[in-house]
Amino acid sequence: MTQQPIADPFPAPRPTAPVDATVSLPGSKSLMNRALLLAAIADGPSVVRRALRSRDSSLMAAALTALGATIDSSGADWTVTPASFDRDGAIDVGLAGTVMRFVPPVAALNNGLVAFDGDDYMRQRPIGEVLNALRSLGVAVEGDALPFSLAGTGSVPGGTVTIDASGSSQFVSALLLAGARYDAGVDVRHDGRGPNPGQVPSLPHIEMTISMLREHGVTVHDDEPNRWVVAPGPVKALDRTIEPDLSNAAPFLALAAITGGRMVVRDWPEATDQPGDELRTILSLMGCSVESTDDGLAVTGPADGKLLGLQMDLRDVGELTPAVAALCALATTPSRLTGVAHIRGHETDRLTALATELNALGADVEELPDGLVIRPAALHGGVFHTYADHRMAHAGVIIGAAVDGVLVENIGTTGKTFTDFAPFWAGLFSSPEA
Repeated sequence: MTQQPIADPFPAPRPTAPVDATVSLPGSKSLMNRALLLAAIADGPSVVRRALRSRDSSLMAAALTALGATIDSSGADWTVTPASFDRDGAIDVGLAGTVMRFVPPVAALNNGLVAFDGDDYMRQRPIGEVLNALRSLGVAVEGDALPFSLAGTGSVPGGTVTIDASGSSQFVSALLLAGARYDAGVDVRHDGRGPNPGQVPSLPHIEMTISMLREHGVTVHDDEPNRWVVAPGPVKALDRTIEPDLSNAAPFLALAAITGGRMVVRDWPEATDQPGDELRTILSLMGCSVESTDDGLAVTGPADGKLLGLQMDLRDVGELTPAVAALCALATTPSRLTGVAHIRGHETDRLTALATELNALGADVEELPDGLVIRPAALHGGVFHTYADHRMAHAGVIIGAAVDGVLVENIGTTGKTFTDFAPFWAGLFSSPEA
């Protein structure tokens, strides 16, 4: 049967009864793109199992291919042959922050000129800290934002570099991922001069990077605050299985919270570095029952239908803010979400976007410099704009699951990390298994 085109704006479906479903979700974009990059600089071929097939992972694969890697993505498991780093190339980062920030330190190992560009909005996202760091490490860089280019000579001296990572933990991860291949390794030091002096947001993502490097046999020292040292040496080839994307679980678990129903996400890892694992704590605080079962993580919404507001610093889990804010807009008590000034530099200024779109649907949202205050209010239907941001689309369908007449503009932006999200989501309202 031919799949019907998805309407734009997308009429967000609203369940007529408590949801009772079990879902299997695509792999983690954060793990997938790190795995591809490390495989491309390893000392032999690797296999990435249960690979995520999405726009971001396709862009990463194309970027590494431009540097001479061979990636067979024809099946569910992708085989990666390391990059040759022997050619000029052009790389499209699209809207993928991991491609824009993680690939340049690797491209610096190339013997040739590599040009970077991407979607229009990406030209506004910060990359200067990474480019300046590469300059200080001996790399020839032209430009301070997209479009920019690197002229590599086949090696990077490496050494000590000081950056301001208060805008994004990706600035740190980008340098650590490539550091073992630099002549002297890399010693990254954070000197906070940004909106949150002294603080790096999304630390779990740096911990994810370090864990993966160590699994590849790389020596990393992180015992000193705001300093990370990667010793020079080989990156061991490693076959890896990609975990489900726990941040992408947010809208699905939200359905249980909203409807008083039950949602199970299969294959939830017992231990993980993914920030999305914090959903267990967040949903518990909002009045849900959360338990690990043989099938996966199960969330049951409050029996009385009264979702509690949340008082929480989300600095380490900023990517969850849109989904959490949507749930808070449906809660029966006020919420205060803080510590996320850095998400103003994500796919869009997520704080302004959330305040604008939720208030347009009748919510009572006050924008703070580093977060949101959300008070109970009666919501109504209307168009929820996504600003080409997949997490904003998640917020829109969460509101639509509780409020009649919500239309989510550009639902296709969810393809960044979850191909065919819209039909998958709609299918939940007609089938208990997805």
